[in-house]
Amino acid sequence: MTDYRKKKYHRRRPSVSKKSGPVHRLKPGSDAKLKRIFADIGVPEEKPFTPDPFQVQSLEAIKKGDCLVTVPTGAGKTWIAEQAIARTVEGGGKAWYASPLKALTNAKFSEFAHLFGAENVGILTGDRKENMDAPIIVGTTEILRNQLYDAMHRGQDLNTDFVILDEAHFLGDEERGVVWEETMIYLPRRIPLLLLSATIGNAHQIAGWLESIRNNTCTVIKETERPVPLYPLFLHPSGTLFPFLTENKTPGAKKRLYKKVQKFAAVKHSSGMMRSRQLPPMGDILNILLTYRLLPSIFFLKSRADCDHALVLAAMCPREENPERREQRFRRIDELIEAVPHVADHKQMHYLREHAVGAHHSGQLPVWKLVIETLMTEGLLDAVFATSTVAAGVNFPARTILFLNSDRFNGRDFMPLTATEFHQMTGRAGRRGMDNIGFCAVIPGRFMDLRLVEALFNAPPTDVFSQIKINFSMTLNLLLSHSPDQVKELLKKSFAAFQLASGGPAKIASPANAPNSTPDATILWQDFLHHLDFLKEKEYVTDDGTLTGDGEWTSQLRIDHPLMVAEGFRKNLFPRSNPAYLAAIMAAFVNEREFDDDTTDTTLVPKTLYKTFIKIDQGLKPFARELVENEFAAPILYFLPAVTLYLWARGASWEEVVKISRMPEGNLAMLIFRTADNLRHIRNISQVFPDAAETSARAIDLILRDPVVSTYEI
Repeated sequence: MTDYRKKKYHRRRPSVSKKSGPVHRLKPGSDAKLKRIFADIGVPEEKPFTPDPFQVQSLEAIKKGDCLVTVPTGAGKTWIAEQAIARTVEGGGKAWYASPLKALTNAKFSEFAHLFGAENVGILTGDRKENMDAPIIVGTTEILRNQLYDAMHRGQDLNTDFVILDEAHFLGDEERGVVWEETMIYLPRRIPLLLLSATIGNAHQIAGWLESIRNNTCTVIKETERPVPLYPLFLHPSGTLFPFLTENKTPGAKKRLYKKVQKFAAVKHSSGMMRSRQLPPMGDILNILLTYRLLPSIFFLKSRADCDHALVLAAMCPREENPERREQRFRRIDELIEAVPHVADHKQMHYLREHAVGAHHSGQLPVWKLVIETLMTEGLLDAVFATSTVAAGVNFPARTILFLNSDRFNGRDFMPLTATEFHQMTGRAGRRGMDNIGFCAVIPGRFMDLRLVEALFNAPPTDVFSQIKINFSMTLNLLLSHSPDQVKELLKKSFAAFQLASGGPAKIASPANAPNSTPDATILWQDFLHHLDFLKEKEYVTDDGTLTGDGEWTSQLRIDHPLMVAEGFRKNLFPRSNPAYLAAIMAAFVNEREFDDDTTDTTLVPKTLYKTFIKIDQGLKPFARELVENEFAAPILYFLPAVTLYLWARGASWEEVVKISRMPEGNLAMLIFRTADNLRHIRNISQVFPDAAETSARAIDLILRDPVVSTYEI
C-alpha cells in the first residue's frame, strides 16, 4: 500500500493554456449499484433540534475542568461553544473565543452578535477592535497569546473566565502551531479551556500534556460518526459514475476499491484524462452532477490558475436552471454589489451571474471571496472551484466535493494529502439539515493516485506534533516576566518535551530553523540560549538576563523581524513624520516575494523615498549579515513593495496599484494587511517613539480602505 505519510512528489506545476478547450466529452451514466444510493438523495425531514450525545457530554465535562472535543468537520462543534458561553455569561463571567483566521473570527462575531446581542459581543483581530468591555470577546489566537504576554508582564490575571480555542488541531500547523502551544502553556490554570478540533489521532496525548502542565482534568470527547453519511464515487473518463469503494459493513474492516475501479487502476493509461495536463471538461462534469442531483459542489483544484480556468470550461457547456432560482441569484448579486460596489466590474462576475459558478482562492480580494461564500452558503451557486485552503478557512458545505489531485502544493513542494487534510476536505460534503447523504467524487487524472485515496478513506486521523520554535519575539516577551531559569522551566512544559518524555516522536525546530531528525529534549533550551546570547551581544538584554530599555520596547514589536525594525529605529533610519513613507518602508519588511528591482520604475515615487529606502537597506545590511551568520532569518528588502504601498497610501486607484505591484489582488491585499499589522506594533511603542507611533496610526488609516477593507456590510 502507498505510504501516504512519507511519499513526496517532485514535479513542476503544470501550466494550463487559457485558450485550450476540453479534450474529452463526458456523457452522464451510472453503475447499477448506485441506483439505491441515489434514491436516498434529498432533504431530511425537519425535526426539533436535539443535541447529540457528544455535545451533551462536552458541556458536562467543561464543568469539571478542561475539555478537548475532536469530531468530524461539520458535526456541530459551534453549538457546544455557544452553550458553554451562554452558561459562563449567565453566571456573570466573561468568555474569550479564539479562532485561527480573521475571516472565521468576523463570521463568528456576526453569529454571536445575533445570538447573544450586539452589546454583549466584542471583536479583536488587529484590523478590528470593538466593544472590548463586552462579556464575550471573539478574536484571533495570536491576539489572545499577546494578551497573555501582557498579563504576565504586568503580573495580572487575564480578564476572562473561560477560553475556547477553535480549530485546535492548528497546534500541529507548521507555521502557526507555536501560537496555539504558547497559549495553552501560558493560560492560567483557573480559566477552563475548551478545545474544539477536527478529528486527530493523538487527542489523549494532547489531553495528557494539558493535565501535566495545568493540573486540571482534561476530558477527551471523541465522535467518529459524521452527521451526514459520506458516499465515495468514481467518475470514469467516459462520464459514468461508479462506487469508489466496496460496501463492507464489517466493523473495522477496510474498504477496498470497487472492482471496476480496481480494473481501471490496474491499467497503464497513456492518453486521455489520465495523462493530460489540461483540466477535464468541467461543463460536462457539472451536467453529470446535475443529472444525478449531486449539486451544489466544491471542486478542489491544485492551483489558482486551475480554479480560474475551470470557470471558462464550465461556461462552455451551460446547464438548465430553474428560472426562479436564477432570478433569485441575480437579485442577491445586485444586493451584494450595492453593498460592495467594487465587485460590480470583477472579471469573474459573468461566470457568477450567468453560470452559477465561482472561483475561490488566496489570489482574490477578501471581499470577492466573501461574495462567493455568501452565494454558496445561500444555495445560489452550483459549484465553487477552490484550492485546498478553503477546507480549513471557510464554512460552506456542499452536497458533493470532487478531487482532481491526491496531492497539494504546500508552498515548496507537492506533497501527498494527509489523512487530516483529506478528512477536512471531505467534511464539506453533505449539509447538516439539508442533505440525507453527502458525496465525494474522485476524478482520475495525471496526478491522481487512486490507491492513495483508497488508503486515505481507510486511514485513521493523523497525529498532531508540536511545532514550537524559539524566535526573538518569544524570547523578549518571556524575559519581560521571567528570568532565564524560569524560562527553562517553562520550556519543559512544551508539548514537544512531553511527546519526547512519553516516548513518542516529536518534531522540534533546530536553531537553524530546519527540522531536526533526532530531536533532543534540550534543543528548545539550547535554541533559547542561542537567541539570548545574540540579544545580550546587541544590548537588548543585560548579562544577568533582564531586558534593557531597548529590549523592553522591542518586545512590543510582535512581528516577524522585530530586531531588524528595532535596529532601524535605533539608527534613526525610519521616516517618522510621513505616513505614506513609513507604510512604504514597512511593506518592504513584511514582503516575502522576490522581485527584480532593476525593472522597478523609481520615477513613480519621490526621489526622497528612494533615497530613504537605499539608506535603510545599506544601513541595516551589516546587521542582517550578522543575523544570517548566526543562523537567524533576515528579510531581503525590495523596492517594488515600497513603491506599491506608497502609491496606495497616496490615493492611487486599486486597479493602478495592482498593475504596478505585479501581484494578484489577494497577494496585494495580504501585503497591505501585514503592513498594517506591523504599523500597529509600531503604534504600541508610543512611549519611546511618539512621533513614529502617531505617524503609524495615520498610515494605517491611509492603507486600510476600499476595496481591501470594505466599509459596507454584506
